[in-house]
Amino acid sequence: MKNIDRNTPNFSRRSALQTAACGFGSLAFSGLFAEQQSVNPLIPRQPHFSARAKRVIFLFMRGGPSQVDTFDFKPELSKRHNEDLGGGRKYYQSPWQFKRYGECGLPVSELFHHTAKHADDLCVINSMHTDIANHPQAILQMNTGSFQFVRPSVGSWVVYGLGTENQSLPGFITINPDFSAGGARKYGCAFLPSSTAGTPINQWGGGDGKGAPTLKDYTIPYTTNETISKSEQRSQLDLLQTLNRAKLKQDQINETLEGVIQSYETAFRMQAEMPGLIDVEKEPGYIIDRYGINTEITDNFGRACLMARRFVEKGVRFVQLNLGFWDQHKDLVPGHEKLAFASDKPISALLTDLKERGLLEDTLVLWGGEFGRPPILNKNKGRDHNAAGFTMWMAGGGVKCGLRYGQTDPTGQTAVSEKVHLHDLHATLLHLLGLNHEQLTYRYGGRDFRLTDVYGNVVHDIIA
Repeated sequence: MKNIDRNTPNFSRRSALQTAACGFGSLAFSGLFAEQQSVNPLIPRQPHFSARAKRVIFLFMRGGPSQVDTFDFKPELSKRHNEDLGGGRKYYQSPWQFKRYGECGLPVSELFHHTAKHADDLCVINSMHTDIANHPQAILQMNTGSFQFVRPSVGSWVVYGLGTENQSLPGFITINPDFSAGGARKYGCAFLPSSTAGTPINQWGGGDGKGAPTLKDYTIPYTTNETISKSEQRSQLDLLQTLNRAKLKQDQINETLEGVIQSYETAFRMQAEMPGLIDVEKEPGYIIDRYGINTEITDNFGRACLMARRFVEKGVRFVQLNLGFWDQHKDLVPGHEKLAFASDKPISALLTDLKERGLLEDTLVLWGGEFGRPPILNKNKGRDHNAAGFTMWMAGGGVKCGLRYGQTDPTGQTAVSEKVHLHDLHATLLHLLGLNHEQLTYRYGGRDFRLTDVYGNVVHDIIA
């Protein structure tokens, strides 16, 4: 089979039938070469140039964690603490102490004292900024590059460009996604081949503080059949596929049927492999303890982080973990503490686990929300929205270690030096994966589309 030209215009938009053909709505395949040769978009493909990273784990902190309370230490803010700005608003220093960690001396809040132990592996970008400070639009832009139009998600672009390394699993998995702010658009594929879309696990919102899910909650619908055996399913599928292929031979061109044939095969293989990967209880006891599994506050995100490690180890290209809602307009302290305590230990465990297994070197870990929060306390003892300056960090995957890149102003409000726009972040992520963000395009509706639209510059200064 020929390699896919990433600029080929011959993929078509998925149809409703293709999506319906797959029980979990994200594994139907589509696509034809001009010469009518069928293509599986999940087949591994070579990047544009030598890659530093092979896979991505995105720790998405939905709702916008406060940068001045986590990874952006601002001594000047302490000096101006309680300075009245009118309207019940005042400058407010972080209620959490910062300490310097590692040989690099990276300042990190006590909210993330476990993650801080990995300071020498972190590349902290303090100069992030984005275009809008409303959650629905900003969340969509973080995940798709656009808040105005329906566009493929970052994970879908990565899978489209590189395929995936395990044909029995999806290329893109999203754990604990929420249904707000665009719903499935945040992990959807839009006009890209439908097999590149994210497969959701526990899409009922276990990551939104609605209680730690049981193992039963961490499932993908329709991956088990309690009425017939696997061999009987295989016989049924063989019969069905014989009929489908006969129809395809007769039609010669039938993209919908192509998608059905390939999605059925992938779904059947998933039934054998996916349940075992989700069942993290099979891990040794010290690994379970390391991630905080079976401890109430850390169980949910601990399971998600351990699943992420197991997925990338088995060849999944892009895994997104979603935790929210960091939107503390009221009562900043208990709100941020709850989410930090739920995620800090699991994140530290994930970084430790990846490093011990030799995976961190070529696995890019990305942490952050859709925007940040201002250094100002409102009358409800909370912080509002801030798109002008916030923090994200990376680890592994070819980024410089122990680096604090860029700055906000002395109080932490606005990015002022070495500024990194969201489009720049996306361009850099693709670059680390060996993909040129200007060449990774898809022709749809008469024009070429890309993740970064007409924007984006690779931030070479953070690449090792």
